[in-house]
Amino acid sequence: MSYRTLQDFVAALESEGELARISAEVSPMLEVTEIADRVSKSPAAKTSIHAKTFDPLHANLGGKGLLFENVTGSSMPLLINAFGSYRRLELALGCADIGLEGLAAKVEQLVKPEPPAGIMEKMKKGLELAKIASFAPKVTKKGICQEVVKQGDEIDLLSLPVIKCWPDDGDPRKCGYPMSPQEAGTAEGEGRYITFAGIYTIHPDDASKAENMPRPSRNIGMYRAQLIDGKRTAMHWHIHHDGARHWRAWKKIGKPMPCAIVFGGESVLPYAATAPLPPGISELLFAGFLNNGSIPLVRCKTIDLHVPANAEMVIEGYVSTDAGEIGFDPRETPELGEGAVFEGPFGDHTGFYSLPDRYPIFEAECVTHRTNPIYPTTVVGLPPQEDYYLGKATERIFLPLLKTIVPDVIDYDLPMFGAFHNCAFLKIKKEYPLQARRLMHAIWGAGQMAWTKMLVIVDEDVDVHNHEEVMFHLCANVDPGRDVEIVNGPLDILDHAAPRLGAGHKIGFDATRKIKGEEVGGNPVRDWPNVLKMAEDIKEKVTQRWQEYGI
Repeated sequence: MSYRTLQDFVAALESEGELARISAEVSPMLEVTEIADRVSKSPAAKTSIHAKTFDPLHANLGGKGLLFENVTGSSMPLLINAFGSYRRLELALGCADIGLEGLAAKVEQLVKPEPPAGIMEKMKKGLELAKIASFAPKVTKKGICQEVVKQGDEIDLLSLPVIKCWPDDGDPRKCGYPMSPQEAGTAEGEGRYITFAGIYTIHPDDASKAENMPRPSRNIGMYRAQLIDGKRTAMHWHIHHDGARHWRAWKKIGKPMPCAIVFGGESVLPYAATAPLPPGISELLFAGFLNNGSIPLVRCKTIDLHVPANAEMVIEGYVSTDAGEIGFDPRETPELGEGAVFEGPFGDHTGFYSLPDRYPIFEAECVTHRTNPIYPTTVVGLPPQEDYYLGKATERIFLPLLKTIVPDVIDYDLPMFGAFHNCAFLKIKKEYPLQARRLMHAIWGAGQMAWTKMLVIVDEDVDVHNHEEVMFHLCANVDPGRDVEIVNGPLDILDHAAPRLGAGHKIGFDATRKIKGEEVGGNPVRDWPNVLKMAEDIKEKVTQRWQEYGI
């Protein structure tokens, strides 16, 4: 089971030697980032015994979680890098004993259940289904997240230890746009961003339902929110995110969208907020599954939303639906319009600044928090950072689901240099001609994998987690005129190389052995050589003698 509150998780990290407390005064303006960035790329306090199999290059990195106790301009302590190693992530998800792949095995039981054979098996299966139903969130009357309630002039978001990550954050002029932060509407926030909070939204069709009625459209996303002033932030989401879809639905009916920015809670919640769940599967239900128990919710004080009762802090408010869509360029249209700011730029996980654009304004109506809360945050930047480990968790945990959608996949790897949406290595058991091409198009139609710009398909005997081995087969097995597939389609909007915002080209490389039926231009497939490999009996014999003679 995971930890009930963020502070329980912090206590566990400290007892495990995974936390460093920093009592010296540190500025939230760039200094926290520089410290956290150095620590995140240092050796891990403890190395996960499970992660070496799927990430041999980075399993030993991550340093310690950092608790800054004296942040300039704020009385609230700041937690960062708490999820920034495989070991700490395993602790957060309650799977330190079985690892992420052990957790994936539990997911596989859900997505590929075996039919019960006899009466005892049927009874057991019934109990399992009842247990799954118990993972759904439950509404409670009180929560520690509402021990302190602030409204009106008591609200001051600028007093929170919100960090500025990178020097150019929040200044469009740094990207060549003729618009200052004052003109963009964000100057008072000084380029500071909320980066590690769950953004809770709901579709208007589910709003105002009775407490005991299901609300299937409840959504948690982890979107960045740029500080505008003491009561407002920008709300940045990608056009394909559920939060953006909800916003468009509220815009259609001409009403502002209720929204809650939630910090902390059960230690599984940050991961659940980032998980690429299938349509109709609630992040809160998935969090209950990871938690092995339902997530208690409490109704917000001023808006019709429910939030985790065990959260550290909740900012309640509304997102303006007066704002126009993304794609605004001040060089072409000088007026932003109502309800929007020119958000960004923002140093992103790609290692580059994502460019500024028009995004709607969130205005706080109420701030609630527990007594003496901790403010969690993260650096978004060149990996490895916390989001790298969260992304690799998705790679492992959702492999069973990907295999259900695309059965050809044996295993896959999202290499760090690809920043998740740029590259994926996949292996298959090749059984027929052009099977790798079929896989490429299947992946480009599979949920969030659809944004992947570059695919490399290899045979089943290649270790996709050994990047040198994959590149060896890519270089050895690919003929550029025969084995490359280029398509046009949607891309991640953070891809600055795309010729259009969120759209461009993708490429797939068939690095498998070529077989009959994969001829090009009437030329037969040449005889394919075998890979050099030592006989197993000789390997075993030498291993025994190696140990015998102590070589």
